[in-house]
Amino acid sequence: MKNSLKLGSAFGIGIFVHWTFALLPLWVALTMLGQGAGVAGAIGGVIFIFAVFGCAVLHELGHSLAARFYGIPTRSITLLPIGGVAALERMPTNPKQELVIAVAGPLVNVFIAGFLVLIGYAFGLLNQITGVLNFAAFATLSGLLNALLVTNIILVIFNMIPAFPMDGGRVFRALLSMKIGHLRATDIAALMGKVLALGIGGWGLFLAKSPFTVVLAAFVWIAGEQERRYAHAMHAHNNSSGEDGFPEVEVIPPDSPVGRRFVVKWPR
Repeated sequence: MKNSLKLGSAFGIGIFVHWTFALLPLWVALTMLGQGAGVAGAIGGVIFIFAVFGCAVLHELGHSLAARFYGIPTRSITLLPIGGVAALERMPTNPKQELVIAVAGPLVNVFIAGFLVLIGYAFGLLNQITGVLNFAAFATLSGLLNALLVTNIILVIFNMIPAFPMDGGRVFRALLSMKIGHLRATDIAALMGKVLALGIGGWGLFLAKSPFTVVLAAFVWIAGEQERRYAHAMHAHNNSSGEDGFPEVEVIPPDSPVGRRFVVKWPR
C-alpha cells in the first residue's frame, strides 16, 4: 500500500503500518520523559502503544473474519496513528450480516480483557487497577497489564457508542434496517452520528482539552456523511439501471481508535 510498510500477514490478510504511525510512539516517549517518567517509563509507554495497536489489529481481524464468513474478503489492515483500518472489498447490505460484522470487533476486545484478567490473577499482577494515563505505572509489568486491561474495556465501550459509522452506529443502523429499510436507516444513523460527533467534539474542545478527540469527532462526522452519500448513490443507481452494482467510492469510517476502510467498485 502507498506510504505503508508491510509487517506481515494473518489469515491471508496483509498487515501494513503507515509511516505516520511512527509519530505516535515518538510523541508518547517525549511526553513521558517531559513529565518525569524516566527512561524506563518512556520505554514502557512505547511498549504500551504497540500493545494497544496489537489489540487494534486483532479487533480488525475480528471484523475481517466475520466478513469473510459472509463471503466478503478483506484486502488489508493498515495501522494509522488513529487506529486500525481494514479494507473490506464491499460493505454488507444484509442487516443481520452488518450486525454480526460490527459486533465482532468489540467482542475481540472483550476476550482480550478477559484473557488479561486471567493472566493478571494467575501471576498476581492485578492487585490494583491503574489508570491508563498513569504514565509512571508503565515502567512496571503490573502497570502495563492493568493499563492495557482498562484500555480494552474503554475501547469496547467507546466503539459501541451509536455514532455512525463507528461499530455502535453500524449496530444501530443494522437494527433500524430490519424495520425501515437500509436507506432510511442510514439517514437516521448518520444524523445521530453527527449529533454525537458534535457532543464528543465539544467535550474534547472545552472540557478534556484534547485535540485528538476533536479530530476524531470531525472524522466521525465526515465519514458518516461519506457513507450516507454512498448509500444514496447506490440506491439511485440500482433504481435507475435495475442492476446490482456498487459505485466506485472509498468510505473510511473510524473505530475509535479503531476504523475500517471500505473500498467497493462498480462492475464495468
